[in-house]
Amino acid sequence: MEMLQEFITWLLATVHGWGYAGIFILMALESTVLPIPSELVLIPAGYLAYQGHMSLPLILISATLGCLFGASINYAFALWVGRPFLERYGKYFFVRPALLHKTDVFFERHGKISTFTGRLIPGIRHLISLPAGLARMNKTAFALYTCLGAGLWSSVLTLLGYFIGGNELLIKEYLQYLTVGLIIFVILAITAYWQWQQRNGK
Repeated sequence: MEMLQEFITWLLATVHGWGYAGIFILMALESTVLPIPSELVLIPAGYLAYQGHMSLPLILISATLGCLFGASINYAFALWVGRPFLERYGKYFFVRPALLHKTDVFFERHGKISTFTGRLIPGIRHLISLPAGLARMNKTAFALYTCLGAGLWSSVLTLLGYFIGGNELLIKEYLQYLTVGLIIFVILAITAYWQWQQRNGK
């Protein structure tokens, strides 16, 4: 518990002391497999913007680009290391060529919506770039939809800090509602996408 508290204190000090570079670095780490909560980075940053110490647009740009950078590391690792490894040794881990082919087909058809909505789901947003890399998703599409999802998530957290960043109890309460709201949004987005696919297919 003490180590966790020290880690949180370090995060807050980094946001204050490193400014936009700190936001970029921490959000890049958050977008890899490292367990750095984006809430502890962007909510304080939003509160600093409310106090006039930081700029909201620059916070969002730094956070979004940091997310893209971290996600691109995962993507590149999965593409250049994970894919060749699974193609050669996957059979020993019950990953047959047919499964890789199905993954390729899925991301070719649904990679955009998966990458966008995956950035909004807690626990998934750290990992969604790995299957995208394994499936060799189009790099431009990956970058675009990563930025869209990361930008939306960063905006929600930053604005939360901007409007109620001085009230810890309100943050905890509203953060739960916002998380549920984003999950509902993801479900609705996927449903609308599926219906569009059905109509388009017909």
